[in-house]
Amino acid sequence: MALTQDFTKPFKDMMGNWPMDSDAMEGAWATSAGFGEKLSNIAFGAAGKTTDISMQWTMETLGRMGDMTKAKSDPADYAKAMSDFATAQMESATSHMTALGEVAKQMQSETLELMMSTGKDLADDASAAAATTAKATEEAAEKATAAATKPAAAAKPAAAAPAKRSTSTATTRKTGTTASSSTS
Repeated sequence: MALTQDFTKPFKDMMGNWPMDSDAMEGAWATSAGFGEKLSNIAFGAAGKTTDISMQWTMETLGRMGDMTKAKSDPADYAKAMSDFATAQMESATSHMTALGEVAKQMQSETLELMMSTGKDLADDASAAAATTAKATEEAAEKATAAATKPAAAAKPAAAAPAKRSTSTATTRKTGTTASSSTS
């Protein structure tokens, strides 16, 4: 039966040896959460303002419609009421659309300021994290280099030592014995 290899320990070791600054990660998370909160506040503020403008516009329109639908004694008064309603609606539309445009402009300005300040903060955080990571990586590389040279240095004297020779049959022939012997 084949056994599945457990990669838990190798992955834990790999992630444990990964040069990462958890404080920098937490700082980046806090910056991102703060950005989301500020952006939401801008959006909710604009939504509230535009709702107020729209509600005011609706209430004015309903009030004017009530005036327009009142019973008149002369048929020309109905034409005048409709003309007055249309004129008031055009003026109201202009003022309310201008107010909505101001809200949009203010929201755009606040969002741009937020983006610029957050971009600067993120760039500063990224620079700090990169410097920390570079330092940790350099230290890890120095440790790895030191560890790699220690076994190589220990292996060099053993490789440089001359090998012991064994006495062969050729040596024993010189001495005149017929049996071959070897010494280690």
